[in-house]
Amino acid sequence: MAQAIYLLDTNTVSFIIRGQPVHVRERLSSVPMASVSISAITEAELLHGLAKNPSAKRLHTAVREFLIRVTALPWDSTAAEAYAHLRAKSEKLGKSLSNMDMLIAAHAMASDAILVTNDRAFYQFSDLIQLEDWTTPA
Repeated sequence: MAQAIYLLDTNTVSFIIRGQPVHVRERLSSVPMASVSISAITEAELLHGLAKNPSAKRLHTAVREFLIRVTALPWDSTAAEAYAHLRAKSEKLGKSLSNMDMLIAAHAMASDAILVTNDRAFYQFSDLIQLEDWTTPA
């Protein structure tokens, strides 16, 4: 059986970097780091946060240290195809996500990954995306 791939959304990464809630770090430590990744879209969001806060030295260090330790999956044609289908379906059903969240969700679909998030907006697509919330005890 193949090892699960966990794709952390931006909120989850923020929890890890801040160390709160503690359940997120506990869950992270219970899975092999080789199975943990982020989308290139999440990486872009993290770097955007740094660009907006150039004087936040501790934040810069924490984010850069995190990015060294996790694989950022590249956005590719498979992800683009998943995005097209997810967005078309969401428009047809009248459901919505922010643009960046739609890209992250599509990336999880394309990677056959479990999207780790506590953002309830993603759960309206739980029939298409595997989801886990690490902010609550297992």
